[in-house]
Amino acid sequence: MSRLMIGTTGSPEMLSGDFTNRISLIKRVEESEIDHLFIADHISFHTGLGMDGIVNAATLAAMSPKTTIFIGVYLLALRHPVPVARQLSSISQSAPGRIILGIGVGGEDRHEMEICGVDPARRGKQTNHCMKALDDLMSGEPVSYECEFFRYEDALIKPAPEPRIPMIVGGRSDAAIRRTALLGDGWLGVWCSPERYKNVLTEIDKIAEARSSKPQWQHGLQIWTGFGDNNRTARSHLASQMENMYRMPFERFEKYSPFGSPEAVAEFLASYIEQGCRWLNVKPCAASEEAGLDAISEVSTILKKEFPELVN
Repeated sequence: MSRLMIGTTGSPEMLSGDFTNRISLIKRVEESEIDHLFIADHISFHTGLGMDGIVNAATLAAMSPKTTIFIGVYLLALRHPVPVARQLSSISQSAPGRIILGIGVGGEDRHEMEICGVDPARRGKQTNHCMKALDDLMSGEPVSYECEFFRYEDALIKPAPEPRIPMIVGGRSDAAIRRTALLGDGWLGVWCSPERYKNVLTEIDKIAEARSSKPQWQHGLQIWTGFGDNNRTARSHLASQMENMYRMPFERFEKYSPFGSPEAVAEFLASYIEQGCRWLNVKPCAASEEAGLDAISEVSTILKKEFPELVN
């Protein structure tokens, strides 16, 4: 049975700006009940903003030498797998066993794909090939690969990451579920009910019967949350940030995005843990960065008391 891991965002405030403040935030995480930090990845999202998931993972891993970093999710199809394998080999040397690679296909901004030379309609198929290639490349042995998107012969990337870096697949589509079952080490759900979450894990198990060996699943959930002195304030913090990020009305996300007190948010998340979720990537929206971290720490404390069998 996998351990329950409750993490929060490796925020822009941790990654840039005054270094003293950055260290203070990292120390706040290290002294809390937060288990890991997760970070996003975009080349150029809507307004041109973005962040390199592996570069930022390396930064956070260096700033916090014991914290696990979850890249969630990395747009693998926008890169060639050979240099990605080199990046992962390098980061695994300085942070062995502390990197989780979440992989997604993106799609909220099709132009992001187009400017990287990737056909948005074929990004899923390209991701599948990239995952197969990357898994081989991280073996530390010479490998060759040929597909409609790229080809190479006798590529060798040493040292191989030790331990192996898990690849957890994000996405809600049937293709993402199948990708998880056949190529991944787990599923990273988003915008789904606990019932849907349970059904997806059942479907993954069914499809994965075709694999020669099934991994020890590491399923997770990525979720936005809001905190405040009252529900109205908490909702306001959450709605404003989500609408700014996704350029869509908050009402489209509201039923999947809890807000209120840490107790209320923990109660909402518990139902996913009961269905098999073990990695919780919880994005807090609050009055301040510090308030958000403290709220997630409190959520973690509550959930670990409720599920003590998943703590050690």
